[in-house]
Parts: sequence; C-alpha cells; structure tokens
Amino acid sequence: MAGNTPLELEKFLPYQLSVLSNTVSQAIAREYADRFQLSITQWRVVAVLGRYDGLSAREVAERTAMDKVAVSRAVAELMKDGRVRRATADHDKRQSVLSLTAKGRKVHAEVAPLALEHERRLLAHLDADEQHWLGQIIDKLLKAERALA
Repeated sequence: MAGNTPLELEKFLPYQLSVLSNTVSQAIAREYADRFQLSITQWRVVAVLGRYDGLSAREVAERTAMDKVAVSRAVAELMKDGRVRRATADHDKRQSVLSLTAKGRKVHAEVAPLALEHERRLLAHLDADEQHWLGQIIDKLLKAERALA
C-alpha cells in the first residue's frame, strides 16, 4: 500500500534534483559571487536577460521557475547596481520590460564562460551517450511535470 511506504528522502527524485541543483549552483556561485557581487538569483536573472532581452519580471520568474518575490528583489538590486534597466514595453505601455545595461552585459559576458566551463568539467564525468540521455530525460521529466500540473 503506497500510503504506508516510508519516504526515503535520499531516493526521492524531487529531493535529489533539488540537492543537485543547489550543489551545482553554489559551486558556480563561488566562482562569481565575490568577483561580481552576484547572488545565485541575481545571476539567473542576468543569464535569462542575456539570452532573452526585454522580458517582464514575471516572465523571468516563469523561465527560471523562481519565486516572483525573489526575482523582484534580485531585479531591484540589479537595477540599483546599474546592471538592469526597466522600460515600458512597446506593445503595451502598462507593462514594463527588463534588459541588461552595458554594465550588465559586461558581467554576463564575463560570468557566462565561467558557468559554461564549470558545466563542461561537471559533464566530463559522463560519456557522450550519458550526456545525451541526461538531456533527453530532463526534457521528458519537465514535459511530464507540466502535463501533471
């Protein structure tokens, strides 16, 4: 009976994924936190805006699956530091959109290679087939979770 099955946290997929994500994010953060004064959340905002310019804070939160309040705080700090600017959307004057400033683009250009190199070193522990299947499995699980939601 499933109701009587004890939860073995170390084998519970959401827990395992969370621990992996946090461990990898913290390792990468060590490479840029001191040098660029960026939190993990701030870096994720910079990374998303570096890839998709002109998103709203809500869209950034959706793309990163981060809490809207955490994204808003990160955006506020990034704006205060002159790394992100807020403007009115061309298509809807009631909506604001975010973009990286020159300072923000410079940070993105310097941090992205550090993050990619960390990823390369981590994935080097998997052979080419394992890397391929990891990507396939992650995509499949994301689609399944979205369908369940």
